Amino acid sequence: MKAVLTRVTSASVTVDGDVVGAIDCPETGGLLALVGVGRDDAPDAWETMVRKIAELRILAGETSVEDAGAPVLLVSQFTLHGRTAKGRRPSWSDAAPGDIAEPVIQKIAAGLRARGITVQEGKFGAMMQVASVNDGPFTVLVET
Repeated sequence: MKAVLTRVTSASVTVDGDVVGAIDCPETGGLLALVGVGRDDAPDAWETMVRKIAELRILAGETSVEDAGAPVLLVSQFTLHGRTAKGRRPSWSDAAPGDIAEPVIQKIAAGLRARGITVQEGKFGAMMQVASVNDGPFTVLVET
């Protein structure tokens, strides 16, 4: 599993002209979490991803989402598993198919909520427009 975590002051996801998820957190900051589920991920990799998203000390003042009470905008992003070593067209064969990836993304959302974190989501499988105001900018890559 791979994720790009970006510290933001606001972020939103729009599908077909409608905002389906948004966070606005100018005081605490928050995270835009783009998460890609891999074909060969361990069954419990989602738990590690929940822990990383919740506990990484990457917000202002070296606080975590959990410490700061900050929100997360969670967006499924299969393209994180694109292989580009050969040719000009990425290969998506390392990404988990939708019927496997979607329940994992839902487990991540539920796991974050179980920790008391406010979670907004994109729409799985939809063509989404993601907007964000990066804070820092501060972006990290996470792999489980």
